[in-house]
Amino acid sequence: MVVPLEMGWRHLLFENWPVEPSVVDAHLPDALTVDVHDGHAWLSAVPFTNVAVRPRRLPARAGIRLPELNLRTYVTCDGEPGVYFFTLDAQGLLSVAGARLFQHLPYRYARISLGLDDGRVRFASRRRHPGERPARYEATYWPTGEPFAAPEDPLAEFLVERYRFFTESPDGTLRYTGVEHDPWTLYPATADVETDTLLTAEGFARPDADPVYYYSPGLDVEAAVSRPWSEYPGDA
Repeated sequence: MVVPLEMGWRHLLFENWPVEPSVVDAHLPDALTVDVHDGHAWLSAVPFTNVAVRPRRLPARAGIRLPELNLRTYVTCDGEPGVYFFTLDAQGLLSVAGARLFQHLPYRYARISLGLDDGRVRFASRRRHPGERPARYEATYWPTGEPFAAPEDPLAEFLVERYRFFTESPDGTLRYTGVEHDPWTLYPATADVETDTLLTAEGFARPDADPVYYYSPGLDVEAAVSRPWSEYPGDA
């Protein structure tokens, strides 16, 4: 990322599976360590839409909308927690190209739709990136309980209260990007997942355990520039 960005994350589903740490570790850069909760590593599929994505300090009306589906896990580096993305499928061609070039993130172009119907979110993604394995994800999801603050729940806090993500550049350099936002407000959720080939497209067998679902209407985010981990703890 060459400039800091502001954006909003809206209508998120966190679909979370517990897996053996060795399952995740085989897919990580050597510099990263699997983070665990109650002895499990976790894989999360997260469909949502970015709104008002723009360089920091520009007005929201100058931003773009970018529907996205990502598959991620939870890691540490030198004891510092963060997120590691296996894929980020997104709608915008130019945004995908820019994120791959400047952020070293594994963005893939996809055709994505997200709509609201009577309090439920209908999401559909189909990867169309040249040379990449096809992947599809179709789901309807909605909140089913009372809202709660993520920091008050140990598992929710582990999964969503993360304020940096790690990437690996083509030359093998580990990099990080700091993110700032308010603590998450989540809801218990239900999801009707009709099609999901995202996990297998990224080399994972579908976990045996049932997923844990959370929903969030969203929050606003600031993302710093991408920096080599060797510069940490510089200003993120």
